[in-house]
Amino acid sequence: MAAPTERCYDVGGCSTGLTWTVKPSLRLAVLLLCVCSLPAVSALVEGLYCGTEICYDVLGVTREATKAEIARAYRQLARRYHPDRFRLREPGMEEETEESAHKKFLLIVTAYETLKDEDTRRDYDYMLDHPEEYYQHYYAYYRRQLTPKVDVRVVILVTICAISIFQYYSWHSSYNEAINYLVTVPKYRIQATEIAKQQGLLNRTKEKGKNRRSKEEIREQEEEVIREIIKTKIDIKGGYQKPNLSDILLCQIILFPYYLTNYVAWYVSWIYRFTICRAEYGDQEKLYIIRRYMRMSQSQFDSLDEHNKQTYLEKKLWIKENYEMFRKEQEEEMKVKMATDPRMKRYRRWMRNEGPGRLTFIDD
Repeated sequence: MAAPTERCYDVGGCSTGLTWTVKPSLRLAVLLLCVCSLPAVSALVEGLYCGTEICYDVLGVTREATKAEIARAYRQLARRYHPDRFRLREPGMEEETEESAHKKFLLIVTAYETLKDEDTRRDYDYMLDHPEEYYQHYYAYYRRQLTPKVDVRVVILVTICAISIFQYYSWHSSYNEAINYLVTVPKYRIQATEIAKQQGLLNRTKEKGKNRRSKEEIREQEEEVIREIIKTKIDIKGGYQKPNLSDILLCQIILFPYYLTNYVAWYVSWIYRFTICRAEYGDQEKLYIIRRYMRMSQSQFDSLDEHNKQTYLEKKLWIKENYEMFRKEQEEEMKVKMATDPRMKRYRRWMRNEGPGRLTFIDD
């Protein structure tokens, strides 16, 4: 056994010769006493669930209570402490005030909201059984508080549907604007009128009696006939084309696997035909390469005149060198046009003399 430790505790030194012997067992007893004197770790923290109160005690139920028992206890307490039903100096509630009853009611609601949900109740029970893991309790509590109550998938689906509806009606409005404009263009109006006469849609017959229509009604009918012919006979392309349900976002997402499969099959076929087998390009393939060089979308390229497309084919713009020369020529023509355009001259003169942000004062 180890010898006891001797130490001198004297202000003036060890001249008196008195020493205290500190045994190891005494040290251990002092250490245990210090540890026991520390405040115990508590799971009841302000800001989490019911704060320093136990939710089960707030509702007056045990931890083994069922959901039905918890709901019954909540209804009984809510009838007593609800602000609309609370009455001062009721039997058994003489010491309660409106303010204290309101706080009590909020605490009752919090306890019920905590215990009625199985997941939240499981987290709360774990907090009561493991008070030392307070960081994990904070994380579990605020994660549930900040997590959206609505399923994210439902939110995404509703958002996509709203965007698709707006997209369809926007395209439909643009298409109607294009039709209204074409109705006023003499070229298309004359063609539509001739087609209507050939089909017998504009043959005016003499009407008598009650079936006789006014000139305004006849004119409105003729306008509607011309409008319908323009819709059916003229293929509008580009941003003003007729809206199609398959082009909206919702259908695009649903049909994405189909489009992806077609694209992969087309790409593999392209590599096999023109890279491995060295086959010659057809007109469609040449136009596709030209469109890629021009960085135009399919709808933009489709809106071009057939004459322009034929010109591109004649100049062999699917060859990279020919397209670069064509692009430089177009840029030079644009520079010359801007230099000779009177409107551009006036604009440059205005920028030089006044410019944006400058003020010209005129004396009275």
